[in-house]
Amino acid sequence: MSPRLALINAHLVDPASGLDAPGALLIEGERIADLGPRLFNDGLPPGATVIDCKGRVLAPGLVDMHAHLREPGQEHKETLATAGRAAAAGGVTTVVAMPNTKPPIDDVAILEFLQRRARDNSAVRIEAMAAITRGLEGREMCEMGLLAASGAVAFTDGEKSVANPRLLLRALAYATTFDLLIVNHPEDPALAEGGQMNSGEVSLRLGLTGISPAAEIIGLERDLRLVEATGARYHASGISTAESVHVMRRAKGRGLRASAAVAPHHIALTDAAVGDYRTFAKLSPPLRNESDRQAIVAGLKSGAIDIIASHHAPQDQEGKRQPFAQAKVGAIGLEIMLPVALELARDGHMSLIEVLRKMTVAPAELLKLDRGALRKGGPADLVVIETRRRWRYDADLSRSKSKNSPFDKRDMQGHAALTLVGGRVVFDAERERAYSFGPERLDG
Repeated sequence: MSPRLALINAHLVDPASGLDAPGALLIEGERIADLGPRLFNDGLPPGATVIDCKGRVLAPGLVDMHAHLREPGQEHKETLATAGRAAAAGGVTTVVAMPNTKPPIDDVAILEFLQRRARDNSAVRIEAMAAITRGLEGREMCEMGLLAASGAVAFTDGEKSVANPRLLLRALAYATTFDLLIVNHPEDPALAEGGQMNSGEVSLRLGLTGISPAAEIIGLERDLRLVEATGARYHASGISTAESVHVMRRAKGRGLRASAAVAPHHIALTDAAVGDYRTFAKLSPPLRNESDRQAIVAGLKSGAIDIIASHHAPQDQEGKRQPFAQAKVGAIGLEIMLPVALELARDGHMSLIEVLRKMTVAPAELLKLDRGALRKGGPADLVVIETRRRWRYDADLSRSKSKNSPFDKRDMQGHAALTLVGGRVVFDAERERAYSFGPERLDG
């Protein structure tokens, strides 16, 4: 393909600048050369390959700051290559890998190994968070300064909350020296221990041990008190309760440098999805009730919740096809994050530009990455979004190596039509046709 690409007949949507208008965009090499509503009014540049966006939305590629990519150590569940293909199909151009690999990303050698493998094997850009504690065991801090110098974009123990408050306080205080971001799973492990799903009517009916919302709320309140004591940058990796939304709103009102994310599952599903012991709906944090789900949507609209992240957590059949109590936790999410988020705009909760902000410039700025915006000279990481087409998600056709999704067979509207990374097309829905995209609907 020509190093000069002209994307025409697009609807440019850039949350970073507020641009929301018909227009065009020019790519030269790996970067955006120009864009705007009147670009190409005097004709196309010579030698350019033309891509007709057909009136679709042209936006920055999505930045997903929470994905479990499983390599190294659990390649039977996912690899950097398969995760990269799934991300590209979902319009995600940058994926941030969690450190709970085998071995975990807790030293420079493992981090550099992952970076090399990602460059060689992934269709999209892969960044990595490093562990807060050695071996993710919650006992001894990692060399965060060295890991940051080697490219770690933030620090987290992944699915594990740092339970020891003294250790977390030390990590937060140390992080302020280098202005590092500490990411924690907001949960009190003792309160959540042994729980299988949200504590409520559904857990009672199914006879499953519930996880009280208090486990998340108390964990989040504790973390934020430590943040207040240190002035550190803090991110709650995923919240799920109405009270957690209120806690985040109050923290922002006090001027804390705190942010929070939510997974697409908690935007669209409730604990009713567990149904008759559906292990694909066993998640962490667990799916909550409808009032919690509505509060999550309201929190996204108000700004109490800053980011939508996939929480992509592939598990193999052996791990999921177990009695509910023994089944592994997690669901794949790279391919469905965008269409689920688009429901917020379709249903009138937020504008499209507000929704895209949560998945582009907001995570990019938090992680200090030069991504997530349409700007001259910026990387040509882009997604063309078809917002009007209805289709049915079939997890068996997912590009992820694992197929564990609670959204399987769900009707969707909207998807990534074209994904570019560094000016190179890495996904084209018209060519691949992996899913049964239905006829376009002009009222969507």
